[in-house]
Amino acid sequence: MALVRREEILDFLTYGERREAIRTSAMAAKALRRVHLGRHLTFLFENRETIRYQILEMVRVERLVREADIEHELETYNAVLGGTEELGCTLLIELPDPGERERQLRAWRELPEHLFMVFSDGSRTRARFDPDQMSSDKLSAVQFIAFPVAGRIPAALVSDLPALSGEAVLEGATRAALLADLGRPELQTPGR
Repeated sequence: MALVRREEILDFLTYGERREAIRTSAMAAKALRRVHLGRHLTFLFENRETIRYQILEMVRVERLVREADIEHELETYNAVLGGTEELGCTLLIELPDPGERERQLRAWRELPEHLFMVFSDGSRTRARFDPDQMSSDKLSAVQFIAFPVAGRIPAALVSDLPALSGEAVLEGATRAALLADLGRPELQTPGR
């Protein structure tokens, strides 16, 4: 997936004038790429549009004008897209109660070894977590992860961590959106 380029980032005043239309489109893109696995895991697969929106929001909120600051946001958020032949996403570990969140993020520290994408050919790959978002004893409630795809067709997300075990099948519009993000919309065929 191509990265968001500097020339795509509007100054915060111009963005403010166009914000509603950009936001509406980005929210629609996010809705297609949101996948829930059980009660606590929500995956937001990112693409150029969702990342551009996040960068524009940061520029607006922080009123960034220095080129170095804008470049920093580009570098930070583009990294969430993953690498070549990868699907990048934001994983939200959702626990509304702060006390329970603290306990569970410690208890679920092994999640990175138990989270997979399954492909239409039956193969699977482990999620690649950002080591900077974890300590030796607990996870962060927001994780940036990537799934190496290597030409395969995404079919499901699976957790085999006993406390979070489950499967979320990627169907219809979600699968089509992910294949389009990979530059392979032709792979979306009935029955796959």
